[in-house]
Amino acid sequence: MDRIYLDHAATTPIHPDVIQKMMEVMETQFGNPSSIHFYGREARHILDETRDVLAKSIGARPNNIIFTSGGTEADNLAIIGSAESLVARGKHIITTSIEHHAVLHSCKELEKRGFEVTYLEVDETGIVSPDAVQEALRDDTILVTVMYGNNEVGTLQPISEIGQILSGHQAVFHTDAVQAYGIERINVEELQADLLSVSAHKINGPKGIGFLYVRDGISLSPRSFGGEQERKRRAGTENVAAIAGFQEAARRVLEDLEEKRALYKEYKTIFISKLKENGISFHQNGLLENTMPHILNLSFPGTNVEAMLVNLDLAGIAASSGSACTAGSIDPSHVLVAMFGKGSDRLTNSIRFSFGLYNNAEQIEKASESTAKIVQRLTNK
Repeated sequence: MDRIYLDHAATTPIHPDVIQKMMEVMETQFGNPSSIHFYGREARHILDETRDVLAKSIGARPNNIIFTSGGTEADNLAIIGSAESLVARGKHIITTSIEHHAVLHSCKELEKRGFEVTYLEVDETGIVSPDAVQEALRDDTILVTVMYGNNEVGTLQPISEIGQILSGHQAVFHTDAVQAYGIERINVEELQADLLSVSAHKINGPKGIGFLYVRDGISLSPRSFGGEQERKRRAGTENVAAIAGFQEAARRVLEDLEEKRALYKEYKTIFISKLKENGISFHQNGLLENTMPHILNLSFPGTNVEAMLVNLDLAGIAASSGSACTAGSIDPSHVLVAMFGKGSDRLTNSIRFSFGLYNNAEQIEKASESTAKIVQRLTNK
């Protein structure tokens, strides 16, 4: 069976060039980056070079980049680290109800420690209003964290507008850009973001490596304790091979970003067109525009998400019901709940298709045709 992978929002296949680069480093450059001898300097060079590439990709400086084990650690460090370092100025935090659980659970942990968190609602397209941020802002607000692009429905948030609102306020501004990096053009100066999280495995890089951008002057309480790596902000010997792979993945993904965006938009159009040609009833969750082009979240009335996913898998199509971090959970998507309410049928019949490396137009047509047949079979139409 020819299988079709349409769950790139969950994770992406590692590009062969990334694998080759990592193998080269593991075979020849095993030194500890903190060592001052030749082997250590060779490893340190990889870190410095990667830091430079990643910094330039978001309009930052190399010293602003902290290597982490991925997006979750980056979010944790940004949110808990900044909140604890700013506690003397206040204990109020603002976020949204559709954040990734790495953000939401960090905020819940802070609530246990005495912080107050305001969870802003979104409209039916999944967008939070900048006015809502403005209204929620208080003198004792120390942190605002709003994701760049939603991992379940693809909606892009008004980050630059929020950044403008926070200009001159004491609150630190964090955005989780894990799903958007490599898909959207990002410039931290234009966004006026103080902290920004990224993960390599979303851009055909290895799992277990990411980074947190930290603007000059932003203080973070460390989450780990040990050596003085990452300018004393994140202890632990750096994963040199994974960092080298991250660099290679970032170089590749940014070279053909616009071409890739256009291709994913084409895939989205093909998928929707084929469903319409087959007379399938569906609703798109989120917007067709103002959204990341690689994510397509669709609701199929009269179907059940578990039955859909099982049948898609049997047909050789890998899709998702939303965030991979909650796979197997019986709870409905918190993103769809926020968008449509707890009583909406969309909570039980929505599927996320997401495009990426190795997909082609023929695959997308075949996947859409198979999806149409499954929906027809499940709804007896």
